[in-house]
Amino acid sequence: MLNDGEYSTYTQRDGAFVLYNVLPGVHLLDVQSHTHLFSQVKIQLLEATETDDEMGLKCIEYAYPGASKQAIPHPLILTAHAQYQYFEPRQGFSIGTIFKNPMLIMMLFSVGLMFFMPKMMENLDDEQKEQMQKQMELQSDPTKMLSSLWGDMTNDPEAEAKKSIKGGSKARRSKRE
Repeated sequence: MLNDGEYSTYTQRDGAFVLYNVLPGVHLLDVQSHTHLFSQVKIQLLEATETDDEMGLKCIEYAYPGASKQAIPHPLILTAHAQYQYFEPRQGFSIGTIFKNPMLIMMLFSVGLMFFMPKMMENLDDEQKEQMQKQMELQSDPTKMLSSLWGDMTNDPEAEAKKSIKGGSKARRSKRE
C-alpha cells in the first residue's frame, strides 16, 4: 500500500507485487500483513527527462518509526522483521499458583487460628481467663457492652436522675441501719 491506501495492490504467490500508474513524488510504502511485521520504505520517484527513458527511483528503508535510514536497491526485496504473536501460551498447572489464591490463604489462616486458639487459651493465667469471660458476657448483651464502653459519656438527664435516686435510697438505708 502506498500513502495509506492511495495506491494498493496484492502480492502474487511468489511474493512479488507491482503498482501501476504511480505519479512522480515521494511515497511511503507500507506492507499490510496480519502475520508478519515489515519495515516502511520511503520511495522517491523522479520525473523522466527527455534524455532518459527511465524514471529515477530512490528507496530508503525505516525499520521502525524513528530508526536510522538505510538506502536499499530497486527492485525491492522486503523481509519480515518479526512474526505477530496474538495469543499468549497457556500457563501449565502449578501448585504454587494454588497457594497464591487469596481465598485459600484466608482459609488456611482461619484453620490455623482454630487450631492454635485453644492451645493459647490453655497457657493463660486464671485472672486473664476470668477477664476474658467477663468480656464475653458483655459481648453477649450489646446494651451492657455499650454502657460499659461509654459509661457516663451519654449525659442523659433521665439516666442521671435514676442514678441519683438509687444512690439516695441506698444512703438512707445505711443511715437507718
